[in-house]
Amino acid sequence: MQGIFTVAAFTIKDMVKRKSYIISSVIILLLIVLAFNIPNILNIINGDNVEEGTKLLIVDNENIFEGTLSSLNEMEIGYNSEITNDSITFDEIKEKIEKEEIEEALIIRKENGKVTMEYIVDNLIYVEQMPEKLVSALSTLYTNIQVSKLNLTPDELASLSPNFEFKLTQTEETEVEGNPVIVMLLSIVLFYAIYFCAYQVSSSITTEKTSKIIETLVTSTKPSTIVVGKTIGIGIVGLLQILAMVIVALICNTIFLEEGALSGIISLENMTPFLLVITLVYFLLGYFTYALFYALTGSTVSKPEDVQSANGPVAILAVLGFYLAYFTMMNPTSNLNAFAAIFPLSSPFCMPFRVMMGIASTWDIVISIAVLIITIFVTAKVSIKIYSNAILNYGSKMNMKDILRIYKDKNN
Repeated sequence: MQGIFTVAAFTIKDMVKRKSYIISSVIILLLIVLAFNIPNILNIINGDNVEEGTKLLIVDNENIFEGTLSSLNEMEIGYNSEITNDSITFDEIKEKIEKEEIEEALIIRKENGKVTMEYIVDNLIYVEQMPEKLVSALSTLYTNIQVSKLNLTPDELASLSPNFEFKLTQTEETEVEGNPVIVMLLSIVLFYAIYFCAYQVSSSITTEKTSKIIETLVTSTKPSTIVVGKTIGIGIVGLLQILAMVIVALICNTIFLEEGALSGIISLENMTPFLLVITLVYFLLGYFTYALFYALTGSTVSKPEDVQSANGPVAILAVLGFYLAYFTMMNPTSNLNAFAAIFPLSSPFCMPFRVMMGIASTWDIVISIAVLIITIFVTAKVSIKIYSNAILNYGSKMNMKDILRIYKDKNN
């Protein structure tokens, strides 16, 4: 056990001193700060006195709407309306649009007993018809004017407005909580956290083979100790990096965003301590699963430039596992999503969010974790045996035939 901690400590010191690790960490943290400041940046670019909505000039020189058009600015339909009862020609409106005094105009007339509306824009290439929100608002205003002239009683007026009560019902027995879109986005974050932390294992092993450091390690400790120690060390570094990103994100949310700005996107009600523990457990188990695969691929190459091609099969397995979890999340109550939550290659990206949506039972979690642990032990056994025989190989990259031959050799 002491040897494992020694190798882990050595790996942690080596990782945090690398310029690539420091630069990537700084860039990621700066991007997080920048992302939380996007609303403030937009306000600075647009200025403090930005008028909300499209500048619309409405010409009602016949007073058809009887002075009610000013209420359009209170309806939040995306327009900053300027109302006039003066007669304005088309050329005058054209000049106003060219000078950017207005963006659009609406001329209201009454012809042959019908109300006509001429919607004027700079170019019709992006406009097929009048915006529905504007049409609906004008229709409501005009209807209210006409209804008020009928001298209806309050009960008669109330009967004109629909009083519907809407209720949503599903046929599935299991109810799903939370926003599936947000769940899928968080699944992407968890995938990249696991994948890139695990990927560092193969790079680290190959780099040490190139620098011949591994010769010193294998003469002073067991190969199994090296594999487990390096996996733990890189995992701790990755976990610290993720923790730093979470802390910076929370600080930025407090400093740069208004209170409750993210409440419509991420509901903190589902972020229970149990969910956080489950997410951490699956992150660690998922990391160890893929890290041991990468330890195997890293030991089969002797040059850093060969690492990417050697990691190809593991990368394909990781992507397949992620997409199995990601796409089945669109229908979280399906049997395929239940399978993805147990299948060891996809469960780290799937099960935490089944827990978040309230559709994972205790037995589902127990079985999923048990399958992951068994997979880790089997992968570790295979990886350590092949690692022990391939780690001192400084020749060409080993192919699958060489790896199988080494594993089947009982003398090793």
